[in-house]
Amino acid sequence: MMDPGTLFAALAVGVLGGVHCLGMCGGIVGAISLSHAGSESPAWPRLLAYNLGRMSSYVLAGALAGLLGAALLGVLPQGQRILELLAAAFLILLGLYLGGWWPVLARLERLGGRVWKRIEPLGRRFIPVRHAGQAFVVGGIWGWLPCGLVYSVLVWALSAGSAADGALLMAAFALGTLPNLMLMGLFAARLARFVRSQVVRQGAGVLLIAYGLWRISTLIL
Repeated sequence: MMDPGTLFAALAVGVLGGVHCLGMCGGIVGAISLSHAGSESPAWPRLLAYNLGRMSSYVLAGALAGLLGAALLGVLPQGQRILELLAAAFLILLGLYLGGWWPVLARLERLGGRVWKRIEPLGRRFIPVRHAGQAFVVGGIWGWLPCGLVYSVLVWALSAGSAADGALLMAAFALGTLPNLMLMGLFAARLARFVRSQVVRQGAGVLLIAYGLWRISTLIL
């Protein structure tokens, strides 16, 4: 069973990386918020359903990554340490990406974009989103949007050692992203200005880099 400290760290990465989530998913979240503009029905049930769908796809991806990692651990000498070092390196790259210092993960997102072109039209069939059921399906599809943040944590999930722990790690991360995207849907304009602030993005980047370096130091010392 994964230790609580690791799960809390994954939660924190989700919170810090939320500034990137808003850039990637802000458009669809805004569309869901405005789909009933002028009506008396509140937006939050659709926003919550969208995010639950998105989080479900993260958990599924985490389970698959954990399963793959378990297979790799069986054939790689010192595989656990190698995968954990790789995950920490990706967290550092993510921090550099968020801070705008080295957008290397954008290349990874472009590679994933080739697959996304085939998946994205499925989600378009449910837009405009008229009820929570449609929002859940859209979230489940949009959860596979190419995202350097998600890819970084999936590499971490590889080192979890099992499908269950990989899913649990991604669930903690997904929970960390929830507040940002819920707030984005309810206060889109104000929050968008806030997260576009260079200070906010660089602050989140510095914290992720520091955490990645700390993880590496604990693994090699």
